[in-house]
Amino acid sequence: MARDQTPSSLPKPDKKASFVASMAAVAPIEAPMKLEGRFKAIVVCWILGLGSLVSWNSMLTIGDYYYKLFPDYHPSRVLTLVYQPFAIGTMAILAYNESKIDTRKRNIAGYILFFLCTLGLIVIDLATSGKGGIGNYIGICVFVAGFGVADAHVQGGMVGDLAFMKPEFIQSFFAGLAASGALTSGLRLITKAAFDKSSNGLRKGTLLFLAISTFFEFLCIFLYSFVFGNLPIVKYYRMNAAREGSKTVTSDLAAAGIQTESADNDSNLPDRLSTKQLLYKNIDYALDLFLIYVLTLSIFPGFLYENTGKHDLGSWYPLVLIAMYNVWDLIARYIPLIKSLKMESRKGLMIAILSRFLFIPAFYFTAKYGDQGWMIMLISLLGLTNGYLTVCVMTVAPKGCTGPEANALGNLLVLFLLGGIFAGVALDWLWIIGNGSF
Repeated sequence: MARDQTPSSLPKPDKKASFVASMAAVAPIEAPMKLEGRFKAIVVCWILGLGSLVSWNSMLTIGDYYYKLFPDYHPSRVLTLVYQPFAIGTMAILAYNESKIDTRKRNIAGYILFFLCTLGLIVIDLATSGKGGIGNYIGICVFVAGFGVADAHVQGGMVGDLAFMKPEFIQSFFAGLAASGALTSGLRLITKAAFDKSSNGLRKGTLLFLAISTFFEFLCIFLYSFVFGNLPIVKYYRMNAAREGSKTVTSDLAAAGIQTESADNDSNLPDRLSTKQLLYKNIDYALDLFLIYVLTLSIFPGFLYENTGKHDLGSWYPLVLIAMYNVWDLIARYIPLIKSLKMESRKGLMIAILSRFLFIPAFYFTAKYGDQGWMIMLISLLGLTNGYLTVCVMTVAPKGCTGPEANALGNLLVLFLLGGIFAGVALDWLWIIGNGSF
């Protein structure tokens, strides 16, 4: 085993050495260095995933506050519809140019933008003393648009980067995305219980939420800038990607003390499929993600706030539904870690994803005729299938790709995921057409 090798037999890479991209035939770094820092990397990926959505999930979870301030503007639906065009538009540009974009600058810029926009929401609320009005609503929409731009930078950049590393890293990142929802839902229930009967309690809970989100965004800036890229296992995979011709990892390797330079002659590099060829080869995976999120976002969260009627839980009802979705979405993202429970069949994934569209009539008839117990069960199943199928697709799709191909494919998959979210958000409006409150 590699563990029994003497220290002298292990590679001792000089951090100042130059790694030429055309060295595709060079033997990989030995296992001891490759495996070092694996657990730390998984934890950091989880936190970075959490930071990628914690601000936006906070916006969704404090929807009841914005419904109080702006009761006639459908904030849950409108803010989501503002967010998505900026996310998908920015992501399309970044995916098209992914091979030319510095991943380090892209991810750090995204987290900084998340931080500034979340801080901006706090400032606008404090400056206006929590008052409604169209002016304040437009200001909130501007910051939400910033969230969309930041999401495209971070989610596409991180997924592309992690796609050529261990599958556990991308699973942990997506678990962190779900954890942001579960965390904000749990905190929202706690703050509602704590502040429900106090003066201006809803606003106090909202400000606490946004302050926590701002802290997490700052933490992500620090972790990505100074911790993640210095882990030996991350450097190992990035150096391998550089050998295979990837230029997106150059700044991250330089920040870790490793210099790279491109060779003039790329004839020794492994053949790389074009972005168009990658999409054609993996079109089923791309459609899988599109269809998963079309269905999910056509129901969550707008339907839960506006179309589930009045029940015994009162104002707690939509918060409980959103919390149940987020908790089961998080749990489901760990199921594929059990190999016997992971679905890898391309045909099986497509069948399972198409079968989820049965949720639409199920939610319609449950909202119309069922009680809150049936609705809680349905929303739990929606979260369970969303998380499980997302991780299955994201961890299976990059197998067999070189570093540059995996980065390009990761960006394409996120583009289709965001496209599905945008289409789902638009279709979500169909629930309220004709009910007299449009």
